[in-house]
Amino acid sequence: RNHLHAAGHICVLKDAFRYESPTEIANLTSTEKFDAALAIHLYKGGRLLQGSRIPFGIIFGGTDVNEDIKCEDKHRAMGAVLEEARFAVAFTMKMKELAAAEWPDAHKKIYVQTQGIMTSPSETFDWYGFLQNADIPSGTDSLHMFLLICGLRRVKDPLYLVDVFSDWHRKDPTVHLGIIGPAVDPLFTNEVKEKVKRAPGVHLLQEMPQDDLHAAMKRCFAVVNSSISEGMSAAILEAMDLDIPVLARNIPGNAAIIKHKETGLLFSNPQEFVVLSKSLMYDPILKREIVTRAKDYVKKHHSWESERETYQNLVLKL
Repeated sequence: RNHLHAAGHICVLKDAFRYESPTEIANLTSTEKFDAALAIHLYKGGRLLQGSRIPFGIIFGGTDVNEDIKCEDKHRAMGAVLEEARFAVAFTMKMKELAAAEWPDAHKKIYVQTQGIMTSPSETFDWYGFLQNADIPSGTDSLHMFLLICGLRRVKDPLYLVDVFSDWHRKDPTVHLGIIGPAVDPLFTNEVKEKVKRAPGVHLLQEMPQDDLHAAMKRCFAVVNSSISEGMSAAILEAMDLDIPVLARNIPGNAAIIKHKETGLLFSNPQEFVVLSKSLMYDPILKREIVTRAKDYVKKHHSWESERETYQNLVLKL
């Protein structure tokens, strides 16, 4: 939205979950006199723009191309949306290739643009208050705080590491895992709450503004991603930009931005996560090298300015 505002456009954000049909969006666009639309996620956002009276573009989310294409009805709907869209944006070449393999006619209208990253840690963030609210002992310098940032829904799999992390915490009380993010799926959120209650060393944390979250990340030992499927995780890239090491589940979306033992660590099961975490804890040189290379990678491949230029140019196609 900042990119579009900077080019002189007025950009209004709407949550796709609040709308059920293209008719509702058609009414909204005519009432508000919108000139164009940009939908995030080919199915969740895109299906609402089918048959739209205004031109629109699409940004792939990740789960649309990785997961939703497996469902015949969703696949059909997404193909129809892509046919009508003026352009589509994929975060990686792999994502573009996956989409183009499913819908070959759309190949020429799919552009690749990685996510641009800009972090802004708050200078007034109260780290000790944050730990206190989470019931994490703050009077020790040996705390190793791991942060898993995700919307609470099944595809993000926040419970994947809970049992193994809790076992590790029992043996080493300095390690703690904080899970933080919006309650996207209320039913699943209750499941997470119940599980975390019975898991010492694992904490479900209150959502917070982005600049506070960036400040919290800076004080953590590592940022974790345990998703089943991922487009391109902004949290991983933000951690890299903030000089914090990343441990991520070895799935295509994560492996596209993390080179194992170079810009981060990729794990294939919970036990491997613990082994790799310990290697980071006991090898400060490895940690420093990973952090340095990750920061260079983000600067080179995830430029905020380059992302701005791409979206400002694409919007002119609408």
